[in-house]
Parts: sequence; C-alpha cells; structure tokens
Amino acid sequence: MIQPLPERLHETASQTAGPYVHIGLIPHQAGFDIFETNFSNVLVGPATEGERIRIEGRVFDGADEPVRDVLVEIWQANAAGRYNHPADRQEGKPVDPSFRGWGRTGSNFETGIWSFETVKPGPVAGRKGHRPMAPHINLWIAARGINIALQTRLYFADEAEANAADPVLNLIEQRARRETLIARREERGDLPTYILDIRLQGPDETVFFDV
Repeated sequence: MIQPLPERLHETASQTAGPYVHIGLIPHQAGFDIFETNFSNVLVGPATEGERIRIEGRVFDGADEPVRDVLVEIWQANAAGRYNHPADRQEGKPVDPSFRGWGRTGSNFETGIWSFETVKPGPVAGRKGHRPMAPHINLWIAARGINIALQTRLYFADEAEANAADPVLNLIEQRARRETLIARREERGDLPTYILDIRLQGPDETVFFDV
C-alpha cells in the first residue's frame, strides 16, 4: 500500500530583533518601569573591592555610522581575577560577594555611546593549566539586524606586558587586528575611563569570537 506523502510544513516567518529588545531587557531606557529590579550598567557598590573604572565606546556599522540602539552585556572577573560563578575554582582567589561581575546596558539613542561603571579585573588562570589571561572584560552585543549576537573582549592598553602573553590575543595571527580589542585609558573626572569602539565591518573590523 502506498503511503501518502507527509504534509509539507511551512517555515515560520522571521523578523529581525526589534523594539522588544529594549522593552524586555532594558525597559528603563525605553521608558518603561515594569520590573521591581532592573539590571544596570553599574556593577559596583560601596563594599566592592578594586580600582573603580568606567568603560565606554560606540558601535559602528559598515558605513562608519554609530549604531544607536545596541544592547551590550559584560561579564568579568573581580579585582582578584575570579568570576562570581561556581565553575570558577581558582585556588587562592576570593569571591567578592559585593560584585556580581555581570551588567547590561543600551547605547544612548542620540550619541550611540554605551558605558559601564565597574572595577578593573585581575588576571584569570588559563584553561587546563595554560598561562594566565591578561585582565579583560567579555562583551556580548545584540541589535536590530544582528540575528546572532556578537561576542568579543576588551583588554586594557596599560597592561601591555600581560596582553603580549595573553593566550587568546595570541590566537589572532594579524597583530594589527589585536589592537581592535585594546581599550585606551583616559583620565576623566571622578573615574579613569577605558574607551573601546566596536566596528561591525570594514578594514578596522573588531575581532569577534565564535564561542
């Protein structure tokens, strides 16, 4: 007996990320007050240990125009170089209970600038006994037209010796491209500021990681 062919399923309609990114994830920026506790771009409190810093930058598209509706998340170690996560089992490095190590913000709708107030992280032990990684901050970037979020890192220009030995930076064969991950330091007002602009396309495209 001939079996009838199965009914062909139709592909679900898709749509690029839209306003719900801000409404659902950073509602205060979209003008909504819908959560009792909103995640913030301020990661530090009065008891947090380490050097207070500000990191900031802009995201540029292929036409060298700033993207003004970007969602940025960061994940980092504390000042001792330890993540506030059970999977981090580095010995001799304390967890700072007043530092979550994770933050979220959106770029300013007018200027395109995103920023975080945090602490400068310490070096983190490499995987499987490899040499330690230089102080760095992990960045996760999403926006309209970016269907798969981008992941990259921010390193610090005043950690040149540690950067030169970093196992992840050394995976990037072109030395010039490593510079796309190095944030310069400026002394501004109450906090030192590290600035890293992210470029999605073009000759100076930022290095992104397939994680």
